[in-house]
Amino acid sequence: MTNWLPDLSSGSGPLYQRLADSIESDIDKGVIDAGAKLPPQRDLAYDIGTTVGTIGRAYQLLRERGLVSGEVGRGTYVLGQRTETPKPDVEPSLQGTRFIDAPSGKLRFDSTAAPDVGQGAVIADLLARTAQEHPHDISSYTRDFPERWYEAGSRWLARNAFRPSPDSIVPTLGTHAAVMAAIAALTMPGDYVVFEHLTYSQIARSAGLIGRRIALVASDDEGIDPEDFERVCAQKHPKMIFLMPTAQNPTLAILPASRREAIARIAREYNVVLIEDDLYGGLTGDPTPLMAEYAPERTIVAGGLSKSVAAGLRGGWLSCPPAYRHRIRVAHKMMTGGMPFLLAEVNARLVLSGQAGDIRRRSIAEFGARIAIVRETLAGFAFRSHDKVPFVWLTLPDPWLSGTFKKACLEHGLLIDDEDEFKAGRSEQVFHGVRFGISQPRRREDVAGGVAVIRRLLDEGRAGYDSFS
Repeated sequence: MTNWLPDLSSGSGPLYQRLADSIESDIDKGVIDAGAKLPPQRDLAYDIGTTVGTIGRAYQLLRERGLVSGEVGRGTYVLGQRTETPKPDVEPSLQGTRFIDAPSGKLRFDSTAAPDVGQGAVIADLLARTAQEHPHDISSYTRDFPERWYEAGSRWLARNAFRPSPDSIVPTLGTHAAVMAAIAALTMPGDYVVFEHLTYSQIARSAGLIGRRIALVASDDEGIDPEDFERVCAQKHPKMIFLMPTAQNPTLAILPASRREAIARIAREYNVVLIEDDLYGGLTGDPTPLMAEYAPERTIVAGGLSKSVAAGLRGGWLSCPPAYRHRIRVAHKMMTGGMPFLLAEVNARLVLSGQAGDIRRRSIAEFGARIAIVRETLAGFAFRSHDKVPFVWLTLPDPWLSGTFKKACLEHGLLIDDEDEFKAGRSEQVFHGVRFGISQPRRREDVAGGVAVIRRLLDEGRAGYDSFS
C-alpha cells in the first residue's frame, strides 16, 4: 500500500467519515485487495494533512462495518469479500431477531448517551492540540484549575434566568460524580437523602454505598408531590433531596412552577439542601425557572456533556452556594482521584469555542427525527416523549409486566430498561412502565426496526409471548 492515497475530493460529512467511505469504495472496486495492510495511522495522517485521531476514527468505522481487522503491533488489514448485509428482521415472526448493526446482535435501547453526529473528529483535533500545547500538565497531577474551566461550567449550566457565577462552579468527572461529591461533602453516614420512587437510581445506590439512608417521596404525572415531601421532611428529617425538575428520568415529567416554589419553601423550612440535576433539562428549552431561582442559597445545580456532546469525555460541572464550593471540590477529589487535565481542558475548550453548543444542536435535531419515528410507530399506545430528549417512557397495556416486557424485548434483540432499574429503593408502587432510549443505534433505520419490534410485541400481547409470570 506504499503508493495508495484516498480520494477525499467528493462526499460529505466529517473528514473521518469521508476517509472511511473512500477506503470502502476502493475495497469494493478492487483497488485495495483483500488481505492488504492499510497505511499506519501516523503515516496516513501526515500524507493527507490531518490528525492521527481522525485516521483512528476512520479505521474504527471500517472495523464496525466489517471491512478490516486491527491487531496491536501488526496494523490494520482488509478482510475478505463481504456478503450482502441483511436488514433487521422485523417481520411478523419476531423470534430470534438480530440487529446486524449492533454489538452481539442486540440493539442498545438501554442507553441515552449522545449520538454520533461527527463529534469524534472535533474532539480528536482538540485532544491533539491540547497534548501539543500542555505536555507538562498532562504528564502530572492537576492541582490548580485554570479560570477557563470555571467559565466553561458557568456557560454550560446557564439556562433561562439562571446565570451562575464562575466562582460558584466545581468542574467534575461527569454529572454523576458531581452529585456524589455534593452528597459526600454535605451529609454524614446515617443521614437521609430523599429520592422519588422512580428516578436515576444509580445516585441512590451510590449514596447507599457510602452509608446514606434513602427516603422516598411520592410523585405523579407532574413530578414531586410537595405535600408528601413535607411529610417526609417532618418524619425523616432528611439533609438533602435529589430531584430532576425538568425532563425527569425516566418519566419525563416537568415540575410546574407552583410546585417548585412550594418545594423551595419546604426545603427552607426544614433546612434541606436541593440537588437539581439539569442534565436532560438543559436539552429541552423549557422556560420554567430552575429550582436554583427559587432557593439559590441551598440549591446545587449539576449538568454535563454526556447526553448531548460525548459521554466518553466525562465532562461535568456543578454550581453551588459559595459556602459549599470548597468542601465539594475536596470531596470530588477524594472520591474520584482528581480531575485529569486532558479531559477537563478539552471539555472547557469545547464549551468556550462554541463547538459543544453546535454538537448539542445537532444531537437535538437527531433526537427529534428519531422521536418522530417513535410517535408514528407507537401511535395509539400510552407513552411520554419530548422532541429534544433521547428516551421514551412507555406505559404497558395489560397483561404486560415491566420485567416480562424487558425479557421479551431481549429475546428479540432489544436491550431496554424496566421500571425496577429506576427505583431508588424498595417500593410498593407499581408503574407497569419501561424506558427505552433512541440515541445509541447508529442509524435511524435501526431505531425504526427496534421500535417496530416493540410495536409488534404490544400488538400481539398475550398471544405473542408465552411467559407472563
